[in-house]
Amino acid sequence: MVRTIVVKCGGNAAVNAEEVCRDVADLHGRECRIVLVHGGSAEIERLAGRLGVPTRRNTTAAGISTRHTDEVMLEVVQLALAGSIKPRLVTELIRRGVSAVGLTGLDGGVIRARRRAGHRAVVDGRRFVVRDHSGRITGVDGNLLTGLLDLGQVPVLSPPVLSEDGFPLNADADRVAASVACALEAETLVLLTGAPGVLADPCDEASVLGTCRVPPTGTPAITGGGIGMKLIAARDALLGGVANVTIADGRAHRPVHRALTAPATRVLLDQARPAATGSTR
Repeated sequence: MVRTIVVKCGGNAAVNAEEVCRDVADLHGRECRIVLVHGGSAEIERLAGRLGVPTRRNTTAAGISTRHTDEVMLEVVQLALAGSIKPRLVTELIRRGVSAVGLTGLDGGVIRARRRAGHRAVVDGRRFVVRDHSGRITGVDGNLLTGLLDLGQVPVLSPPVLSEDGFPLNADADRVAASVACALEAETLVLLTGAPGVLADPCDEASVLGTCRVPPTGTPAITGGGIGMKLIAARDALLGGVANVTIADGRAHRPVHRALTAPATRVLLDQARPAATGSTR
C-alpha cells in the first residue's frame, strides 16, 4: 500500500536542506508519496536585515513565540520563501531526478486561513493585543495536492496562505505541514529542526526526549528553544488523525531516513497529564 508522508524542513540555518532533498528523492516512488513543506526563518531574518526591515517577535504569556508580520514583513516573507528557498529546494530535487512543483498556499488557494482578529502578546515586558497579517488555517485543498501526487510530483509547499477575503497571510509553517498531513490522511508527519528533537533542557542537547506527551488543549509544558509551536503543530496533526508525528534533527546525515527509522522524539497525545514526559537519551 502506498503511504503518504509529510516532511517539514525547518527554517533554521543549520538544517541540511541538501540532505533533506537527497532523502526525499530516495524515498519518492518507493511505495511512498511525499509532500515537502518548508519554512525559512533564517533566510527571512537575513533578507530583512539586507533590506533594512526591522523584525519583531510576539510572545504569549505562556512563552510561545511567533513572527510579527506587518505589511512590509509580509513582503519579506514572500520574497524569502517563494523567491529564494523554494527555488533552491525544487531545483535540488529536480537535479536528483524528482519531478517537483513549488507552491505557496496562495497557488490554487491550496491553503486557506482566517486572519487573526487579535492575539495577546508580551512586547518589551508589556502585554498587548496584537493584530497583524497572520492567520489561522481553516482549510487545505487536498484534491489539488492529491492530483499532483497522483502525477508523480513532489509538492514543495510553504506560506503565505490565502485569506478568506482573498489576500495573502503569513502562517506558521509547522502548522501548515500539520494541516496538509491531516488533509491527505498522511501516515507520518516529520518535523525537522535544528536540534536532536524535543529537549527537556533547551541548553542541553543530551536531554533529548524519546517521547513527548502533549495535552489535547492548552499550552504544552515545554516551550523553550522555539519548540512550543512545533508541539502545537504536532498536536494538530495527532488530533486530525495522523498516526505518527516525529520531531527530529534536520542537521543530521540522512535526516528523513533517520527520523523514520530511529526517531529522536515521538510526540503523543496525553489525555491524562498536561505535562510533557519522555525518556532521556
